[in-house]
Amino acid sequence: MSPPIDIIESTAERKVISRYTPLGVAVGIVPWNFPVQLACGKLAPAILSGNAFIWKPSPFGPYASLKLAELGAQFFPPGILQILSGDDSLGPFLTAHPGVDMVSFTGSVPVGRKIMETCSKTLKRFTLELGGNDAAIVCADVDPVAVASKIGVVAFANSGQICIAIKRVYVHESVYDAVLATLVSFAQSLKLGVGDDAFMGPLANEPQYERVKDLLADIKRSNLTIATGSTEPVSDNKGFFITPTIIDNPPDDSRIVAEEQFGK
Repeated sequence: MSPPIDIIESTAERKVISRYTPLGVAVGIVPWNFPVQLACGKLAPAILSGNAFIWKPSPFGPYASLKLAELGAQFFPPGILQILSGDDSLGPFLTAHPGVDMVSFTGSVPVGRKIMETCSKTLKRFTLELGGNDAAIVCADVDPVAVASKIGVVAFANSGQICIAIKRVYVHESVYDAVLATLVSFAQSLKLGVGDDAFMGPLANEPQYERVKDLLADIKRSNLTIATGSTEPVSDNKGFFITPTIIDNPPDDSRIVAEEQFGK
């Protein structure tokens, strides 16, 4: 089927049209933290615009990704929607493959750099949605209790494993103590565990757990001030649990400020 054509102008002298043609084969590399939601944001526009789509889920993602692709494949011609499950070596194979025309990636900045480099060798298009070290800025003319409660929810949701979660908070000195006290109270009220009554579950996988533990160890080595929480993992829970932790006024060049934690 030919792609739709929009006629911009049609006269006896000239005809101007706008036509969008599919790229070909698109690859979506999806992380483990929101595997289905983020995948749908890639596969839907790719297929809608006439491309074949290869979904590469994270090896740490749940079975839901494979099941969704299995169900989706029943509604498309063979080969239009595919999913390839494998370890981290599969990603570079797909990004370097000459038969792939476009790569969409959601994940870390270091991996994003590698994908950009690999795609440049075959001049394939790419879209990168990378992590960020997001900051909240609190001015003097606010209700510190109301603002701090909202910051706490966005910072600690999904155990901090959200690319747009608040990782740093810059607070005007006139409301600093009130905001910090409210954040501390909020963090101390959070229940760790599994199930509907728990706000914070464990970190998703061992590599991420070890990375956050390394950041906590750096906080301890640097003698930073802990407003609440601990630099030690939770010992009485089975799983990769971290105590909700807030660091009071760390230096701008400390790792906990300069790096995206992706875990609270």
